Amino acid sequence: MTISEVRAWLETAEAGDPFFRELRNDSRAGVRKLLAVHDRRQEKKRLEIERHLEKERFDDTFRSAKDSPVAGVDEAGRGPLAGPVVTAAVILPPSCPELAGLDDSKAMTREARERLAAAIRRYAVAWSVHIQPAAEIDRLNIYRATRESMERAVEGLTVRPEAVIADAMALQAEVPCHPVVKADALSLCVAAASVLAKTERDAYMDNLHKQYPAFGFDRHAGYGTPAHLEALKAHGPCPEHRKTFAPVAGFLVGTSEKPAQEKTIMDNL
Repeated sequence: MTISEVRAWLETAEAGDPFFRELRNDSRAGVRKLLAVHDRRQEKKRLEIERHLEKERFDDTFRSAKDSPVAGVDEAGRGPLAGPVVTAAVILPPSCPELAGLDDSKAMTREARERLAAAIRRYAVAWSVHIQPAAEIDRLNIYRATRESMERAVEGLTVRPEAVIADAMALQAEVPCHPVVKADALSLCVAAASVLAKTERDAYMDNLHKQYPAFGFDRHAGYGTPAHLEALKAHGPCPEHRKTFAPVAGFLVGTSEKPAQEKTIMDNL
């Protein structure tokens, strides 16, 4: 086989094919390079499947029976100076190989998140998204607003879960809720919620950019980047800014709109 033919064969080769033995005895540098690339790709797939199964096994520890529905809950957007916090709740089937590669949304590219978000909506037993606006964040404080949004995402599920796994947040619900630190890296259903929340919020901020293009929301999603702070200095806050967040409140000094006193996340718990 020529080098080009070997490359084409490797694209669809089965792991146990006896022709691999011949290729590994081939002394051509081009063949050895192709095999090395192929082996790295296969190892990456193996580790991906292993991590996927570990996440499924983690979720299984919260089930009383094999098919018991367990919901994962996560958020996106607690830290930005503008826009909502978005939360999602997702119930996945106990085995969902179609979501191999699903991870904490922050560890994935936007393209991968968008692809997996579509798969989550397709294969999930149930899913729900809640958008908590900036005005509610200012009224409640970010901690309470996030917690309330997570609880409403759970309430929005069309299937009642037996248990809920929340990423580092103690929730109140009619079923047992388990706050788990770094749950988006441990649990498949929480990772799914993380991806849905992130993609929904990104879409929201892209649309917000069309209303307020001067702020560049499509680039920084409302986070306090130098460019965002410069835009705040030049234009002042827009209605979607969180007025109780210190950098934004500072730009309201001297205007007719008085900022509310900034709250800590532990206020009024």
